[in-house]
Amino acid sequence: MPTATTRGAEDELLGGNSDTQFRVYKRRWFGLIQLVLLNIVVSWDWLTFAPVSTTSAQYFNVSDTAINWLSTGFLFAFIVISPLVMWVLNRGPRQAILWASVFLLFGNWIRYAGTRATGGHYGVVMFGQILTGLAQPFVLSAPTRYSDLWFTERGRVSATAVASLANPFGGALGQLIGPLWATKPSQIPNMVLYTAIISSVATIPAFFIPEKPPTPPSASSSLPKTPLKETIRGLSRSPSFYLVFIPFSIYVGFFNAISSLLNQILEPYGFTETEAGICGALLIVVGLVTAALTSPILDRTHAYLLGIKALVPIIALSYLAFVFAPQTRTLVAPYVIASILGAASFSLVPIALEYLVEVTWPASPEVGSTVCWAGGQLLGGIFIVVMNALKEGNVDVVAGGDGKGAGSGDYPPGNMRRALVFQAVVACVIAPLPLALGVKRLGLGDGKVKGRLRLDEGEVGNGEVRTNDAT
Repeated sequence: MPTATTRGAEDELLGGNSDTQFRVYKRRWFGLIQLVLLNIVVSWDWLTFAPVSTTSAQYFNVSDTAINWLSTGFLFAFIVISPLVMWVLNRGPRQAILWASVFLLFGNWIRYAGTRATGGHYGVVMFGQILTGLAQPFVLSAPTRYSDLWFTERGRVSATAVASLANPFGGALGQLIGPLWATKPSQIPNMVLYTAIISSVATIPAFFIPEKPPTPPSASSSLPKTPLKETIRGLSRSPSFYLVFIPFSIYVGFFNAISSLLNQILEPYGFTETEAGICGALLIVVGLVTAALTSPILDRTHAYLLGIKALVPIIALSYLAFVFAPQTRTLVAPYVIASILGAASFSLVPIALEYLVEVTWPASPEVGSTVCWAGGQLLGGIFIVVMNALKEGNVDVVAGGDGKGAGSGDYPPGNMRRALVFQAVVACVIAPLPLALGVKRLGLGDGKVKGRLRLDEGEVGNGEVRTNDAT
């Protein structure tokens, strides 16, 4: 996959050029913070209506399924614009951040116009929701590209983790705050207005972030990236790419699905929207805290394979355990299982993304990242549709209909047990795939990274100079 240009540049750097200077700049934090803000608000936009699905359905006079499509349409929008995202990110993360900001501004205020219309105009809201969905891939796929451009090998995992995991943190805010802002149908427009204001404020710094650092932070960052076509061709021939891409996409898809449907999963058993929102917040917040602890360790140890192989079985078993959580009718079971699932899932995301960059290096980082996230969004949308169809009796609430929240019997009307079983079976079936990474007998080598870390860790002693935290 390396081009002649990249091979020549790599050989020169590995040989040790005494005149080469590598610096990291304090301004890198400004762009990282902006990526964090945009990932927070775009995910908040995604889950604006999901945690108050019943209340939203009553306001718009539509079914729960129609409210689910607001989340599903958002996810499918990712797929539509992914080719453009790869091209824009290849030019630089700043361009992607600007595109995302524009989509967020228009999308949020169009959604508000739709909700403020008399009786609520569902079609307008859906259009605005899709526009916000078009913003997501520009900032969700950007962290690996941004960390490669601005950070060294000792900070990339943490930088990728902070920016990537800000996305589900926004979802947690939506899960917690949405039910507080919209306790009755008439409050839906105000909830969307407050979200639009917050999103608009978060886009302002995007127009002031720098394009790229004056000098590269590391040896690998100074190399030209492989052209897009060659990168895509190389990824399609890499077994290691598929062993990361398939489970990553499926687990992200299920995470998106369970985040969108959590209220509908728990409500038939008598859980309130607020209790379901807290469960969704635990899923995300505990995951964020755990990832904040594990990412710096991985930055220093680079034990990517160990992390992947330890976390994947935990995720699969958590989905299996969640099949039995709602029918306990206690808060303990769903809260504990959601916390474990979040901790494992969030810790895995930055490890998998950075490992993918390493095994496909010197391919441009945004391609593998975008493809993996696109797979997760596509499957997330599909899983929402499938799991909604597996709902017992396919019960929907339309403008205050009944049939949900009865809470009696092991499997009350509208329960989603079959959907949870489907989720658990698929999650367990694909678990062995990432466990095969690094198995020599399968022709996958020892899992050792190909070149980026080897190149960067060889900087010291070769005459290069790095001055940390230049302005």
